Amino acid sequence: MNTVSASPAERPRTLVWDAPVRVFHWLMVVCFAVAWLSGDSERWKLVHITAGYTMAGLVAFRILWGLIGTRHARFADFVRGPRAVFAYLGSLLRRQPEHHAGHNPAGGLAILALLALAVLITATGWANYNELSGEWLEEVHEALATGMLALVLVHVAAVVVSSRLHRENLVAAMVHGRKPVPPREGIRAAWRSIAAVMLAAVLGFWWLQWQSAPVDIVSGTSTLEAGGDDD
Repeated sequence: MNTVSASPAERPRTLVWDAPVRVFHWLMVVCFAVAWLSGDSERWKLVHITAGYTMAGLVAFRILWGLIGTRHARFADFVRGPRAVFAYLGSLLRRQPEHHAGHNPAGGLAILALLALAVLITATGWANYNELSGEWLEEVHEALATGMLALVLVHVAAVVVSSRLHRENLVAAMVHGRKPVPPREGIRAAWRSIAAVMLAAVLGFWWLQWQSAPVDIVSGTSTLEAGGDDD
């Protein structure tokens, strides 16, 4: 059973989130923020593309880790049906929230939606970059990105509200990995080695992208500035 009934103040802090989940979470935050901020800039196009491709790789990893990862990282632990989602939301409205060691049902639904949007955004972005479609797909790409931003904002608001109602810092838990739950609800290992490999792979990819960047981007000058005036 994933639901915990004791009050947060009475529960010990137990390791719940493994290191790969936490590193994935914060890398996705960084990549989406960078991709969003650089989306309309031709000068930062390579940065935008790099952030998008990184998101695609991270999502692929998260799907795999959701199948073979630690207890609360697995989809089987937090993917629930509509009845469980509505029951959890109802408990919030009654100010008697159900406590879950891992993701709550509503949070699990949000995670699935964010992963799906990330896949669609990177797919449409790749198609646009390779000129495989017309302007309509570019508009779809932008609409999906806007939808993901809206969902992220809802997610952040939900985390703030849930943290207050549960009387636990959910943001901090995604940093150190520990939540106030009984030891039996925790995980045995943080799997820091997997997180280190993932982080090294991402940094290595960024380095390769930087090495292959056009000279005008690396030097901080535009193509017109580098070529001079034709007159």
